[in-house]
Amino acid sequence: MTHHINIEGIKLYGYHGCLEEEGRVGAHYIVDVYMTTDFSEAAHTDDLSKTIDYCAIYEIAKAQVAIRNKLIEVVCNRIFRNIQEDFPQLKSLHVKLTKLLPPMNGNVEKVSVEMKNSF
Repeated sequence: MTHHINIEGIKLYGYHGCLEEEGRVGAHYIVDVYMTTDFSEAAHTDDLSKTIDYCAIYEIAKAQVAIRNKLIEVVCNRIFRNIQEDFPQLKSLHVKLTKLLPPMNGNVEKVSVEMKNSF
């Protein structure tokens, strides 16, 4: 049986971008995390330690978005690696990081990067 845990729409504020102004003004970000794991024991025992703690995933995303980088690819990679390290029981992991209203030479609603892997 396949079990999925999805944490979607983690809303955060960060200061990422190649422009100096982005480092001062910041922007809104959304993090989505999709995980495959075996939580059958948790489903039977009601024991949080037998599954993925959603709050821990949120705290990882929050901590990594708080660290300034030029590229959101770097931030996404850190979120992905942190989750992978903290939850070795994962069978697959997919992290999507979206930057809303990026400063571009056009009307662009959002840009995003994604990392996916099966273990």
